[in-house]
Amino acid sequence: QVQLVESGGGLVQPGQSLRLSCIVSGFTLDHYTIGWFRQAPGKEREGVSCIIIRDGRIYYAEPVKGRFTITSDDAKNAVNLQMNSLKPEDTAGYFCAARLTDLQEMITSGEPVCDASHYGSWGQGTQVTVSS
Repeated sequence: QVQLVESGGGLVQPGQSLRLSCIVSGFTLDHYTIGWFRQAPGKEREGVSCIIIRDGRIYYAEPVKGRFTITSDDAKNAVNLQMNSLKPEDTAGYFCAARLTDLQEMITSGEPVCDASHYGSWGQGTQVTVSS
């Protein structure tokens, strides 16, 4: 049974950092692409960062480039999102999700697809609030 569990959210002031973790179970991480998504009230869910575990290719959404870093930890079966220089507009529920990496995607170059509609397994989410 595929399971993803997020942790690490909280309330921080602008400019501070948080580290989100997504612990996965029930599947071999190496075969998957894992993504972090966020959804603020009244807005659509958007891709923040996604990683193809097999080769480490990464996508970052423009608003988080240079501030967020996604990493995989094979030993812990986890994918982490380090968020630095947080801004009030980063406030949202953050979700991790998984999908099998497409064969076509594995043999071509380029960033992983980070569209929520492509991901079938989801965690329950963790809230991040950035406020002074």
